[in-house]
Amino acid sequence: MKGLLKSFAYAGCGIAACIRQERNMRIHLVCMIYMYSYLLIYDFFEVSRTQFAIIFLANALVVSLELVNTAVERTVNLASTEWTDNGRAAKDTAAGAVLVSAIFAVLTGIMIMWQPKAFSALYVYFKEHILYFVLFLLSLVVAFIFIFKGFPQIKKKSSDRADKEKK
Repeated sequence: MKGLLKSFAYAGCGIAACIRQERNMRIHLVCMIYMYSYLLIYDFFEVSRTQFAIIFLANALVVSLELVNTAVERTVNLASTEWTDNGRAAKDTAAGAVLVSAIFAVLTGIMIMWQPKAFSALYVYFKEHILYFVLFLLSLVVAFIFIFKGFPQIKKKSSDRADKEKK
């Protein structure tokens, strides 16, 4: 049982590392947070359980392939520091798989969430609640900072000591 729990912890560490280190994973994450927020907090969109399941599957596919893409890129970089045709092909193919799944997820979202009445109601809501619109805009600023800057890097004290000893 201990081994099983450790395997889940290692998987969680891998997901966290990908979010910390990969801008594209942060883009996927932010898009999913906004989408699920609008689907679950507001009741403007009519989405069935089956449609939710399809959205979950599309999102899981994108995130899973982004994790695999990161693993492929890191493995290629570890295997050789020199540029090779095979390394480039492996990285490009893995990135292509993410792109295909992301396009599929966006098209799936458009097919399910293309509800003009819902968008009209959302517009009216934000027009009547200007403070919520301002908060939404501020959240976009925070989201862009998160996407392009990631998490702030915290230096470990032990590495600080090692750096001082090297000098």
